[in-house]
Amino acid sequence: MQEQHLFEYAVIRWVPQVEREEFINIGVILYCARHKSLNMIYHLDNSRLAVFNPLFDLQEMELHLSAFQNICAGSNKGGPIAELDAVSRFRWLTAMRSTTIQTSRVHPGYCFSSMDTLTKLHQQLVLLT
Repeated sequence: MQEQHLFEYAVIRWVPQVEREEFINIGVILYCARHKSLNMIYHLDNSRLAVFNPLFDLQEMELHLSAFQNICAGSNKGGPIAELDAVSRFRWLTAMRSTTIQTSRVHPGYCFSSMDTLTKLHQQLVLLT
């Protein structure tokens, strides 16, 4: 019988005007020590984003999210933070910050498959299906 493993996740949010504290969920990042995995999924819905800020820069947002992905993957394109171990990268990515790309507080759970859980959380919290 397959056993469940502890995972931690945070929702990735776009905050168009930090001072207003309004945000849109755009992705999820998930860390599972047992599976030795740190992954993220995001989706940018241009029409939803434009409601909050019609002048948002999609290219700039893609650059920020690409940096998140590179750090998450431990890629050499992610700079010195990407060289840290997976749990340290997760903690760095989910640290509180006041920028246009932020994360929620970290939430724990149990899963059989970290990738299946990441996909399910993404559907529930970002795609709203």
